[in-house]
Amino acid sequence: MADRVIPLARPRPAPEPRLRMPDVEVMQPGHLACPGCAAPILLRTFLRLAGPRTVLVIPACCCSVIDGPFPYSAYGVNVVHCAFETAAVTAGGVKAGLRARGDSDALVVAWAGDGGTFDIGLQSMSAAAERNEDVLYVCYDNEAYMNTGVQRSGATPGGAWTNTTSAGKKQKKKDLDGIMAAHRIPYFATVSPGFFDDMVAKMRRAIATPGFRMLHALSPCPPGWKMDERNTVAAARLAVETRVFPLFEVVDGVEWRITQAPRPRPVSEYLSLQGRFARLDAAAVERVQREVDDEYALLARHCAEGSTDWPLSPL
Repeated sequence: MADRVIPLARPRPAPEPRLRMPDVEVMQPGHLACPGCAAPILLRTFLRLAGPRTVLVIPACCCSVIDGPFPYSAYGVNVVHCAFETAAVTAGGVKAGLRARGDSDALVVAWAGDGGTFDIGLQSMSAAAERNEDVLYVCYDNEAYMNTGVQRSGATPGGAWTNTTSAGKKQKKKDLDGIMAAHRIPYFATVSPGFFDDMVAKMRRAIATPGFRMLHALSPCPPGWKMDERNTVAAARLAVETRVFPLFEVVDGVEWRITQAPRPRPVSEYLSLQGRFARLDAAAVERVQREVDDEYALLARHCAEGSTDWPLSPL
């Protein structure tokens, strides 16, 4: 066996890239995120697509710390730090101020965590959506108040451990997607860093769409989810494959479409990757599976009732 020679494979021509991304990096090295944090993956990708003429409005959240201490910034664009509950309304004010100065081309983005979106910022976000403010709202959802010590939020899933739900959260995750679709905003979509092409296509569409539009991005947090930092993308992918976090988009609140439908995997594969679900017994895991199946069936019904033939924006 030691003398066996393995023939060299013939070199193959490089395949054409499926996804063309801008060459310019807007986000800079030196951010302060934890190892394995998904937020910089989301933000770096988004800023490459959006470009330097972007203004980020960030309330109190992990990303307000990840940016770095004043006067330094890793984001490479203008950043407005605002109060916890005011991301959407501050973004609307920034957009109005730029327009008054004759600058109607700058992209204004409210970039907030689930605490500032599902809970504390829901009222101002709803008002901005009702007024159809010309801003893009991105919620990077790590499913708890991670920046202040892993406390439960409205986005924390049922059964999950946090420092304020040591025996597991008793309530289900708030249906923010349904809430925002009910506002009939021009564009809403869920994205996951585990399905990169889908995420980029939706980011591009959201950037190009006028009016109030929103992206709900799953953002795995290794410390808060009690998992190995190397499993961030795997968890983001499993969340979609187990249908815990389905990928879909809604136009004007009425046109629903599932954009990725991989062969479903048992929800236990997703739960077992994370220590925050370690207390769940077999009966509890089965209950979660039923709930996930029911929610996905409801989503499929929405999509069947509001289906159209319009495609995603080209990559």
